[in-house]
Amino acid sequence: MSSAPPRELTREVLGLFAAVNRRYLEEFEAAAGAHQLTPLQTKALQAAESPVPMREIAARLHAEPSNVTAIVDRLTARGLVERRPAAGDRRVKLVAATEAGLAVVADLRARMPFAGSPLAALDSGQQEALRDLLRLVLES
Repeated sequence: MSSAPPRELTREVLGLFAAVNRRYLEEFEAAAGAHQLTPLQTKALQAAESPVPMREIAARLHAEPSNVTAIVDRLTARGLVERRPAAGDRRVKLVAATEAGLAVVADLRARMPFAGSPLAALDSGQQEALRDLLRLVLES
């Protein structure tokens, strides 16, 4: 175990966060680019793997619903998703991946072993401990 001074340890930890984020983004963007998708289009397509309301996609993307409409329009034009009325409320529009969209999602998953599961090297107890530590850092 290293006994680095607190300032150096903080710098090292922040550098590791940046490296994890960089690796995640590089892999994610390369997989999306292989299908000529933007990162937001990719995330919307992944969210639509099971039929989901447009507002849920907006929440997952942290985006305005009007921006999500444009993203879904582009995915629809490419035949990757379709809009469906919700069974219980026809005013609610669900977005669902088509067969072609599901094939792209499967390929994305195959191209993103790290981004798809960046905590795979940790067992469940370690993942929970990391989550708890990160919550503690954010709460301070």
